[in-house]
Amino acid sequence: MKASEIAALVGGILEGTADPELLDLAPIDRAGPEHLTFLADARYASYLEQAQAGAILISESLTARGGTQLPRIVVQDVHRALGVLLARFHPEPEAPPGIHPTAVLGTGVDLGPDVRIGPYAVIGAGTVIGARAQVGANVVVGENCRLGEAVVVHAQATLYRGVRIGARSIIHSGARIGSDGFGYTPTETGLQKIPQAGGCILGEDVEIGANTTIDRGSVGATEIGNGVKIDNLVHIGHNVRVGDHTVIVAQVGISGSTRIGRRVQMGGQAGINGHIEICDGAVIAGQAGVFSSITEPGVYSGWPARPHKETLRTQALTARLPGLLQRLRAVERKLSGESSE
Repeated sequence: MKASEIAALVGGILEGTADPELLDLAPIDRAGPEHLTFLADARYASYLEQAQAGAILISESLTARGGTQLPRIVVQDVHRALGVLLARFHPEPEAPPGIHPTAVLGTGVDLGPDVRIGPYAVIGAGTVIGARAQVGANVVVGENCRLGEAVVVHAQATLYRGVRIGARSIIHSGARIGSDGFGYTPTETGLQKIPQAGGCILGEDVEIGANTTIDRGSVGATEIGNGVKIDNLVHIGHNVRVGDHTVIVAQVGISGSTRIGRRVQMGGQAGINGHIEICDGAVIAGQAGVFSSITEPGVYSGWPARPHKETLRTQALTARLPGLLQRLRAVERKLSGESSE
């Protein structure tokens, strides 16, 4: 595409006299004359002087940073523009609809139009799959599941019985949706398993990362709201409810029966206790340990998690402890010497 065509596509302004033809996108330190590169973060502005790209996509707020003679496509939001351009330069391959001859379909399976079922997929009895949905190779979909239109389930994912997934949601490889919750009761002879009779419901436009597990409810359902984005290697316990448009990053663990609000952000490796509530709009920093409910929006960090400014003050004081201890011992020695006299 010509740089001018790209600018029109993303609603940007092309600055400079040249209008090069560009074949792909590339990072600013690796781009050549055939590439469109981008600058969305001031930390990378120093690369501008050495950039060899054909043109650069740049945030309006960064146009004064650094110097370059490259043609510039100026936009308000580089990341949003990149989403449009990546979809244009690298469209998802469209697999033809159809059922692979090695797929196994149970009795009463209901397939909508233009569905694709891949090699060795297993679809349980009574399952309904909506129009244009895709089920990849070696996927197992249990009995009586419901998959909305245009759902994509990538290779080797597993949906247990009765799972419901809303339209346009994406399940990545190795994800396990609707597995038994971790429920046992102690007896004289050992731990007795509590039947996990509930469901697992995912809303529309949800994305579940690779090797993430979401347990079914024990009684009632585990519920993931519309637009929720969950990274790889996340564990969500039974009967958890996650509000719409929440983001959960890799290796987060959420214990059972916790309620997560709307538009919450959880950083990597955060741990969330069970039977608590996290309010709408809260931000949980990476590796935070949340032991009690959070009732006010804000940024929370540390172990146990507390408002981020409090955590920073505590860390600053902790760093001063060795020096304070030395001063305390010096005072003790001085007082000890004075008392001995």
